[in-house]
Amino acid sequence: MNRRKFIYNSSLASLSVVGLNSCNLLNEDVKLTILHTNDVHSQIEPFPLNHNKYPDRGGFARRANIFKYLMKINPNTLIFDAGDIFQGTPYFNFFKGELELNLMKKMGYNAATIGNHEFDAGLSSLKTNILNNDFQFISSNYNFDNTELEGLVNKYKVYKKQGIKIGVFGLGIELNGLVNSSLYLETKYYDPVEIAKEMTTKLKKEKKCDLIICISHLGHSYQNDKISDLKLGKLTSDIDLIIGGHTHTLLKKPEIIKNSKNEDVIINQVGSNGVFIGKIDFNFSKLNKKTFNSIVEV
Repeated sequence: MNRRKFIYNSSLASLSVVGLNSCNLLNEDVKLTILHTNDVHSQIEPFPLNHNKYPDRGGFARRANIFKYLMKINPNTLIFDAGDIFQGTPYFNFFKGELELNLMKKMGYNAATIGNHEFDAGLSSLKTNILNNDFQFISSNYNFDNTELEGLVNKYKVYKKQGIKIGVFGLGIELNGLVNSSLYLETKYYDPVEIAKEMTTKLKKEKKCDLIICISHLGHSYQNDKISDLKLGKLTSDIDLIIGGHTHTLLKKPEIIKNSKNEDVIINQVGSNGVFIGKIDFNFSKLNKKTFNSIVEV
């Protein structure tokens, strides 16, 4: 199947742009919904009523109900998390991530990328949690050969919804100097830009994906030369959406930047602690154009 043109929608923005370079047209329009979170940091319960910023906001149960409602509206829904699921409340101190992954699996998350705090209890603990919950992690630029995670983490995944193929890959931040080496051991970090180019080539040309998503824990942007989502988007091509994490950046609407081919890349990140859910609708249409929308408060 050739790459199709689509419409993308977000509730806090309205934008129309020319579509992608395809295409075999669909017999009917197909709406694909992407829901996403990042940097939830073990915030299982809502913030307390006396919280200075988000009183009685967030919480896994409330988010689960929103997911259930949105998936009922559109069964063609995928749910991703951009890392740092762990660490931040006593729930992690006690359960070491078991509770978080168990609940996320039940809530309908398809996959997450690995943030630096996923290493906080060590590789052995992470391995146990992945196996116990059959949870899918996607990480393309961490090499886990010769570690306990070897063979347990996906380099990429391809999902199919009503004839639309969605390719997803994940990128993690440099661990050296950020995470104690005793926690990640022989894990190797590879250049995110080069890996992104490899992944997009594979997903677009070999797997014939209609939409390519990067789940990133690189961070939205920095004032130095450090690689970030904004730089990644500009230096690569064929990524349609970058779902970000790490910097706890709250974008009230997705950003649209130009990639190395002067084509649009959508970048989104929704703060932290599960207070917000990103929601982006891609409408694959016979009209060969795209629009867009996005953020749900919890």
